[in-house]
Amino acid sequence: MIGFLIRKSFYDIWDNMFKIVVLNLGFVACTAIPIFLPVLADKFFNYTALKIIFVAAGILICSVYLSAAAFSVRVISDYGAFSFGGFFKNFKVSWPAGLVMGGFVFLVFIIASFVLPFYMNMDPPLAGLVIAAIIFWTTAFALLSFQYYFTVYARLGSSIKKSFKKCLLISMDNTGFSIFLILNSIVMLLFSVLLAFLFPGPVGVLLYIDEALRLRLLKYDWLEENPDADRRKVPWDALLIEEREKTGTRSFKNFIFPWKY
Repeated sequence: MIGFLIRKSFYDIWDNMFKIVVLNLGFVACTAIPIFLPVLADKFFNYTALKIIFVAAGILICSVYLSAAAFSVRVISDYGAFSFGGFFKNFKVSWPAGLVMGGFVFLVFIIASFVLPFYMNMDPPLAGLVIAAIIFWTTAFALLSFQYYFTVYARLGSSIKKSFKKCLLISMDNTGFSIFLILNSIVMLLFSVLLAFLFPGPVGVLLYIDEALRLRLLKYDWLEENPDADRRKVPWDALLIEEREKTGTRSFKNFIFPWKY
């Protein structure tokens, strides 16, 4: 399943390179608010509260943008055709989920910037380190689980509360897979630095996570049809027959000169 996930994600990201670059360009523009405006506020006003407000506003805007992008890349993952018109329409249904996740990301920012340093420098040192470790690992588990959030809301979400609950359940039931997924996402983002986050970038990562969740859900469809089956022995080869037929295989020449084939 892992090998097919990587192959299908690579095909879809490559085939939609231009659209992903454009969407990433919009996201990069949104990041100007939490990155550059606080710097300007520090230079001309030197108010910490104003800097925090700019950071919070920027995080919320970026989160709403990614929420709309998650709805858009779902179409690509489902072998459909992406349209920029559809992307803008997605804002109408995605902005509440984006605001909630933005609030969570801002909370993580506060914890990393203020809460953890406070406890790590607290006296006595041992008590502070214990509290800091608890906060750190709790936050790490939340990040591991909520990497699915945008995709779960776009693909399964009937409500924000249920989306968070489903993220937790999926992560706990697929811990190794979730760790693999977040590590690959980090590698993709690090590679994106070379291309100014335009490709594959955050939108490419969203598509990768959507591909992963979509394929992982086949496991639960199978378990529903076979309630007495061993959930540790999922017949992925049988479950992915149709997916492999739709995706096909390509040579290196197919990628470089697709119009010849």
